[in-house]
Amino acid sequence: MSEVSRDGINPHTPEPTNRRSRQEKRLWWRGEVAAFEHHQLQLDEPGVRAVGGERGSATLWGVALMGLLMAVATAFAIVGTVRVARYRVNSAADLSALAAARLALLDPQEACARAGALAVENGVELTRCEIKDEVADVWTSLSISLPIGGARTVKGRARAGPVT
Repeated sequence: MSEVSRDGINPHTPEPTNRRSRQEKRLWWRGEVAAFEHHQLQLDEPGVRAVGGERGSATLWGVALMGLLMAVATAFAIVGTVRVARYRVNSAADLSALAAARLALLDPQEACARAGALAVENGVELTRCEIKDEVADVWTSLSISLPIGGARTVKGRARAGPVT
């Protein structure tokens, strides 16, 4: 049998490494539990408010964090939308300029018509097409709608011609 003193602590067990004794820890823990139960009892009674100013603050911090995360997610969505639109409008301008340059010497009017058709097939609008000698200049645009900021227009330009 183990030997136990009047205060309930076994004298043969090693002392804890921190400064508080086991008895003090037990009393402290009991006090915390008692205080928690006391608050719970007070909250269950009708018409009694919570004791202490910290009650519910974790909920507010959680809501604030969710709001911050939503703002960051919206910012990433806006940046992603603009980048995709920019690459799309520039790629369509490049392809349209190459098609127009191919037909530039044979029929300049048909070259711009073909560039316009390719731009529409790629989901953008051909805003301007110029043929000078063998070089084709093409301008395209794409309207996008952003969650914050409304409708915007992204523009692209490309030039194509023979290698000199």
